[in-house]
Amino acid sequence: MSERTLPFDSALVAKLRERFPTPFYIYDEAAIRKCARDLIAAFSWCPDFKEYFAVKATPTPAILKLLAEEGFGADCSSLAELIISDHCGVTGEDIMFTSNNTMSKDYAKAKELGAVINLDDLSHVDYLAETVGMPELICFRYNPGPLRTGNAIIGEPQEAKYGFTREQLFEGYAKAQKLGATRFGLHTMVASNELNPKFFVETAEMLFELVLALHEKLGIRIEFVNLGGGMGIPYRPGEEALPIGEVASGIKESYERMIAGSAADPLKIYLENGRIITGPYGYLVTEVVHKKDIYKQYVGVDACMANLMRPGMYGAYHHISILGKEDAEATQVVDVVGSLCENNDKFAINRKLPEIEIGDLAVIHDAGAHGHSMGFQYNGKLRSAELLLKEDGTVEEIRRAETLEDYFATIEVTP
Repeated sequence: MSERTLPFDSALVAKLRERFPTPFYIYDEAAIRKCARDLIAAFSWCPDFKEYFAVKATPTPAILKLLAEEGFGADCSSLAELIISDHCGVTGEDIMFTSNNTMSKDYAKAKELGAVINLDDLSHVDYLAETVGMPELICFRYNPGPLRTGNAIIGEPQEAKYGFTREQLFEGYAKAQKLGATRFGLHTMVASNELNPKFFVETAEMLFELVLALHEKLGIRIEFVNLGGGMGIPYRPGEEALPIGEVASGIKESYERMIAGSAADPLKIYLENGRIITGPYGYLVTEVVHKKDIYKQYVGVDACMANLMRPGMYGAYHHISILGKEDAEATQVVDVVGSLCENNDKFAINRKLPEIEIGDLAVIHDAGAHGHSMGFQYNGKLRSAELLLKEDGTVEEIRRAETLEDYFATIEVTP
């Protein structure tokens, strides 16, 4: 029996399929807006709090626009993401540009938009100054190395390609100041899909300590700390959701103990979450097209790893509901698979599900972040449509499905 609910039913999906073939993504606008408002409310104690939505999680303009309406900025990692954010009306310091191994053209666009440029490497201080000029406001990404532990997805910090060491931070800020920077920020990102609230409080304390040390040694005032993202969601039924209120209150207590009344006060606090904002509120709908019984039983669907790579890439769990059979007893154990010529093209392995028939619709939960955006075209697979279930119950197509004409557009082949 499914422990998850859906914001739509079989009747609505039947109507949608008259216009949109499966597979397709569908997002719940009301739930996304509520999540955004709840996050902002939790940090209301910090007047200058800002959430920069991680564009890479769901780079769909309709989603970015509704989040901008809720007061979110945009966390960008590439030239394309900068352009999308600008298209959606998010510009200036409402953009945080956090990139690595970055090209000068990307920095140039970020500077043109007035984005906060967050450098990933000490050598990029000179590179930025020489290629596009040092902006007034500059931020650095801190990698604590062995001083902190990471988690299964992001790995141990000392094995990560990202960020400055502690010693490099001091050198970097001094150099940036000499090159004309007058405003400064500090950033880190040391976890992904983390459900332990203490982890984020410890991250805040780590940056608070650094802010004070930088001021004491260099005399510079750090204007904001960006605690990064990484807040997780409960993919598996029975898992507890991250208590955002507990995270916020824990950071507040640390702020009052470490920063309030010091030379660093007031200090702005930023986050750059993606997963918690859209992840639980996006669904991949796919039709069962085949069943296979050999050494084990397989259910073949018309989506594949090209539509959602997390299970194949990370071994990640995504809950699956069979539409119309949400309350039916799970009586069979199957692998749910796609059609790629790769054996890791599986949405579920040894999953207990209700009896499934060809033509049934499977709904893959928690696909609203790092789902459609991580799609690819191996085997010539085409990217699926994205739909938005609006607050009034209507459904809008917010990204059309790719066609063979799209696929062949960059080469001289006529389908």
